[in-house]
Amino acid sequence: MSKVKIGTVQMSCVADKQANLDKAIEKIKEAAAKGAQIVCLQELFTSLYFCDVEDYDNFELAEPIPGPSTDALSPVAKELGVVIIASLFEKRAQGLYHNTTAVIDADGTYLGKYRKMHIPDDPAFYEKFYFTPGDLGYKIFPTRFGKVGVLICWDQWYPEASRITALMGADIMFYPTAIGWATDQDEETNQDQYNAWQTIQRSHSVANGVPVVSVNRVGFEQDGAMKFWGGSFVTNAQGKLLYLGSHDKEEVAVTEVDLAQTDYMRKHWPFLRDRRIETYSPITKRFIDED
Repeated sequence: MSKVKIGTVQMSCVADKQANLDKAIEKIKEAAAKGAQIVCLQELFTSLYFCDVEDYDNFELAEPIPGPSTDALSPVAKELGVVIIASLFEKRAQGLYHNTTAVIDADGTYLGKYRKMHIPDDPAFYEKFYFTPGDLGYKIFPTRFGKVGVLICWDQWYPEASRITALMGADIMFYPTAIGWATDQDEETNQDQYNAWQTIQRSHSVANGVPVVSVNRVGFEQDGAMKFWGGSFVTNAQGKLLYLGSHDKEEVAVTEVDLAQTDYMRKHWPFLRDRRIETYSPITKRFIDED
């Protein structure tokens, strides 16, 4: 199978975890009705983005994976015959938590999980308070519709993460995301930030010759101080935008992606072939200096 239909669910969230899960399931069904074969949900879709504050009560939002949310999504995947990519707050053990994405195959089988590797600690994004960095390494998941690579939000900024995922054989890379603008910022700053975010991910597509899917939330949160900027998108293997979401509306979109284009792009723009891997060992240093 070379052509795959990708469903992206860009939505706003509320404080009720069950309501968010129910809403996501309805939107997965909507995507499937439009022909989607793989459906990707946004980062931490079962809750508001709680990492804007350091609050111990928020740990109550976490759950085991597999667990209640994957148990609810697996029969949906099986009924609809779709792969579901679901970003969740994982409770691994007492006092040990991860920002994790589960992958469920089109027959309802839980295939495994990826734990977010790069954890931010910025104003209104205090993720290091909640999440332990991932220890499963980079992952790909062999699904009915292709080998899926999954990274999460802050991982977006790191070409090393996308490169390794591509080298593991990913046919397509997915980034569940939660990122937005502080509402007291000027419009030029907003656009500069969004353009940087989109550009870095499109560059992963170009450098690796694989399609990229980035799914972000929308809506005002943090008592109106944060506007999650939506702007979800899908690229082809050359970084061309095939779909671009709005900045302020919920959207369920289905985009056809040709996975066979990877072979064509890697032959005609052979960035992967021409890598000088024998020169890259310094990249494992924190900084290249005398220390």
